[in-house]
Amino acid sequence: MKTVRPFYKLSVLSRYENKIIHGISQRGGGVSEGCYQSLNLGLHVGDETARVIENRKRFCGELGIKLSRTVCCEQVHGTNVRIVDEKDMGRGTLTLEDIIENTDGLITNKKNIALMLFFADCTPVFIYDPRNDAIGLSHAGWRGTLGNIAAKTLRAMHDAYGTKPSDCIAAIGPCIGGCCYEIGDEVAEKFNDIFTSMHLPSTAFSRILFRDEGKYHLSLYEANSALLVQEGISSENISSEHCCTSCNVDEFYSYRAEKGKTGRHAAVICLK
Repeated sequence: MKTVRPFYKLSVLSRYENKIIHGISQRGGGVSEGCYQSLNLGLHVGDETARVIENRKRFCGELGIKLSRTVCCEQVHGTNVRIVDEKDMGRGTLTLEDIIENTDGLITNKKNIALMLFFADCTPVFIYDPRNDAIGLSHAGWRGTLGNIAAKTLRAMHDAYGTKPSDCIAAIGPCIGGCCYEIGDEVAEKFNDIFTSMHLPSTAFSRILFRDEGKYHLSLYEANSALLVQEGISSENISSEHCCTSCNVDEFYSYRAEKGKTGRHAAVICLK
C-alpha cells in the first residue's frame, strides 16, 4: 500500500480556511493493522478500540482540533438531523455508549465544535453558511440520498439559524462513483422516479443513473449535487471535484471493493 497523507481537502471549502477547518481522513499515518490499515477511525467495525482512538487523536491533531471537542453520531442510513452544542462535545469519540443515536446529519453554529462522520463509500456532504456562520455535515448512502438528507440538513440549518441555500457553500467528499456502484432494478426505479420528477436535462440525468453492460449504475456524487441545486444552492458553490473510493482503496476505505471487511475514513468540519 502506498503512503498517503492523513487528510484530504476540498477546494471550495479551502477558500474559507480563515473561517472553518475541514478535512477527510485517508488511510495513511495510523496504527491499525490488517484490513483496517492504517488510519481506521470507525469504532464499530471490529478494530481494536485503543488503535481507533489513537488514530482519531492523530487525525484531529493534523487538523488542529481537539478530539474532546468533537461530536460523532450513530449513522443508520436515515435522514435525522441533530443540532449540537457544547453539551454534546466528546460524544461518541472514545466509546459508542454515549454516541448521539439514530442520526445522519449534524449542524451547529458554535465555534470550536467539530462535527465528525464516518464513511466507506457513502457520501459526505459538507455545508457552510458564511452569512450566518453555521455548518452542517451529512452522511448520504443510497438510502440517505433517496431521502434527501442533504436538503433536510439545509432545512434544519434554516430553521435553527436562518440559513438560505443561496448563501451556502457545499462540498461532496470522496464516495463510490458511478463507475463502480452497480445497483439493482428496484433501487434504480426509485431514483428514476425522483430525478424524472425534477425534469433534469437528459445529460445531467445520465450522469446520475445509467446502464452499463445491462446493469444500472448510480452516481451518489451527481445525485447529491443535483439535489443541492434543486434545494437552491448555486452549482458554482458546490465542489466540482470527485474521487471514487472504490477505485482508490490505497487512499480511502471502500465497503464494496473490500467486500465489507474494512475500516472507515472520517469527514470533519469545524467553525474557527
